[in-house]
Amino acid sequence: MHELSPMAFAISSSIKVFLVFSVSLAVVAFMTLTERKVAGFIQDRLGPNRVGPFGLLQPVADGIKNFLKEETMPATANRPFFIMAPMLAIIPAVVTFAVIPFAAPLPTPWGVVGMVVADIPIGILYVLALSSLGVYGLFLAGWASNNKYALLGGVRSSSQMVSYEVALGLSLIPVFMLAGNVTLTEIVWQQQLLGMWYLFPLSLAFIFFVISAFAETNRLPFDLPEAESELVTGYHTEYSAMKFSMFMIAEFSHILTASALMATLFLGGWSIPFWSGDHMFWYQGMLISGFGADGAPVAAAPALWITLLTLLSFIVKTLFFILVFMWVRWTLPRFRYDQVMHLGWKVMLPIALAYVMIIAATILVLDQVGIEGFLFGAVLTLVSLLCTGIFVFAVDRDRIISGSTREPAPPAPRSPVPSGAGVRRVLPAGSPASGDL
Repeated sequence: MHELSPMAFAISSSIKVFLVFSVSLAVVAFMTLTERKVAGFIQDRLGPNRVGPFGLLQPVADGIKNFLKEETMPATANRPFFIMAPMLAIIPAVVTFAVIPFAAPLPTPWGVVGMVVADIPIGILYVLALSSLGVYGLFLAGWASNNKYALLGGVRSSSQMVSYEVALGLSLIPVFMLAGNVTLTEIVWQQQLLGMWYLFPLSLAFIFFVISAFAETNRLPFDLPEAESELVTGYHTEYSAMKFSMFMIAEFSHILTASALMATLFLGGWSIPFWSGDHMFWYQGMLISGFGADGAPVAAAPALWITLLTLLSFIVKTLFFILVFMWVRWTLPRFRYDQVMHLGWKVMLPIALAYVMIIAATILVLDQVGIEGFLFGAVLTLVSLLCTGIFVFAVDRDRIISGSTREPAPPAPRSPVPSGAGVRRVLPAGSPASGDL
């Protein structure tokens, strides 16, 4: 199979942009319904079930409601920045999905079409750069509203993003070292060549990435920028109608992108487990499935059914992480602000630095010894599991793991109080006086 001509590349790219953008917005709309259904299941209720069969038209009703609601504009708000803030929040959230591969290459009469909108060489760096820009929309919304609650929410979002962007970047360094590339398609192919997902040899990096993703998307237990019980609704307190809806679309788009990234970086992306028929990557201008015993490349055999199967595999993995986001939101309480800062700077940052050095040293030793392939990944898995166990027990501090099996401490003895000495009798309101008894 050969690559596309310039004209075919332009046409296929336009089709992919249209389809990915449309499908992403449709998925985000139904994610709102899914979250309310998951919340209903966890709380032993039904969730939306009035609009359409099984409530499936609820997102449509919500969209119509937001379009018809009155737009509010606070008199003291900075009007240009107040209007600009929702745009700055939603644009980075929508365009970051462009570099994520979602299926195996598709064969066409004009050549092989890569199932990614833009297979750019900077890959994950593009995602990190644009996703971090979304916080400007949140902070600008809090500042331009000229509302103290909104401003506090904007400041919280900025500090939280700065704190956990560091841990997020450090959690990706082991992935880059193991893959030797920052392009997401290359990371998927390297997991296929290794014979295992990066979830196993980089388990602690996966845990750090998941925690940082929750903080980056401002989801519980990291929803301090909104914090309804403290800040009304935080940075979007003064927003209504479609401007408010744009912030919600941006949040769910971030969840979709973060879930797709976790599936790509640590679960093999579109790769189907325990099957080598979907192994396809470009090597010296040729689509190959791997290398033979003599080191010669083996030509791949792309097919439409393989592309559809890998697309289904990617959807299942991404949906799993989306459900994890929703499950955690309706299970855990919100952290305090000092707990969020402590976890980001005093726990995750030093441990992530130490983990990067340990993984780098392990990879260097294995390369010097000449170990490669599945055995290479197995040794890394053992080292990473050891680091993960130490991290879990250190963070737990004997509260959960041993707390459920440990015998409770006996209550402290109470000193006896002499009868009538310093004891004051309090009668309930409306009762007869002590002299009348």
